Amino acid sequence: MLQQNLTPRKPVPMPLPELYSRVERHIPPIEWPVLAEDIAAILKLKRERNAVILAHNYQRPEIQDIADHVGDSLALARLAAASSHRTIVLAGVYFMAETAKILSPERTVLIPTADAGCSLADSITAVQLRAWKAEHPGAVVVAYVNTSAEVKAESDLCCTSANAVDIVNSIPADREVLFLPDQFLGAHVRRQTGRENIHVWMGECHVHAGISPADLRRKARDVLYIHPECGCATPALWQAGTGDLPTARILSTGGMLAAAKEQRGGSVLVATETGMLHQLRRANPAVRWEPANEHAVCRFMKMITPENLLRCLRDGTDEVTVDPDIAARARRAVEAMIAAGAR
Repeated sequence: MLQQNLTPRKPVPMPLPELYSRVERHIPPIEWPVLAEDIAAILKLKRERNAVILAHNYQRPEIQDIADHVGDSLALARLAAASSHRTIVLAGVYFMAETAKILSPERTVLIPTADAGCSLADSITAVQLRAWKAEHPGAVVVAYVNTSAEVKAESDLCCTSANAVDIVNSIPADREVLFLPDQFLGAHVRRQTGRENIHVWMGECHVHAGISPADLRRKARDVLYIHPECGCATPALWQAGTGDLPTARILSTGGMLAAAKEQRGGSVLVATETGMLHQLRRANPAVRWEPANEHAVCRFMKMITPENLLRCLRDGTDEVTVDPDIAARARRAVEAMIAAGAR
């Protein structure tokens, strides 16, 4: 009869343990060793290719944690403009990579998959914008950064959710404004500036539009953080004023992160794409961060994976190009956005 060896086995060390400790709530231990191999290869190739990885706040947690910088659209645009790296890898959606190329035409700009689009950016074309401008001659065109390079080239100024109010306030009060393409951000800007001469394009982000006032009432916590692209922003402010909802704060993702660092415990309901929760939990673990709608997931943002990020660095795909004439015209509007900052 064979005698069993009952000596307990030593646990196998987890590869890249510090990184895994930050993503373990999202990735089962059994999946991590294979994923860690890809991540180690990404970090090695990044150094060899003199590349910088810029990731948006809505990316998968493991992508955020291997990026050199994580931020909102304004922060990523600034970082792209200031980059001295030979290659910029944009872990986000395609208009963000285009913006990086517009600001750094001499750099190689890559995106792990060119299929990572944006429903909001697709809601207006350059042809449609030219027709709208013809209906309002002399109006100042303010384009949200969530637009194509061609639309930016037809615009006077770009903005992000962080500085849209500042950008519009910089325009003389007697000038008409065409604000595009997000109707809910446009409503927020109109409310904050008090201007009546703002015409707003009726586009929307399908993810943010899907977060409803009912979601906020059903899950109300101590504080609400609401992205201005959400259709629930206006009713939430009204309901907070009547006492039906707790304090509601309308914030860009960058604004949410800044506010998170000052939040004193309790629970916060977050109305934006769920990827933002990873950054908020890292910024302030003492707070209970919950999604207003756990289904508020952008499938385009989640197209970026360690596998295609590795391929991107290894094979130099997918490279982003912008027609030089379009880039030159768009650059003026984008640089105005960067100069305005976020206050």
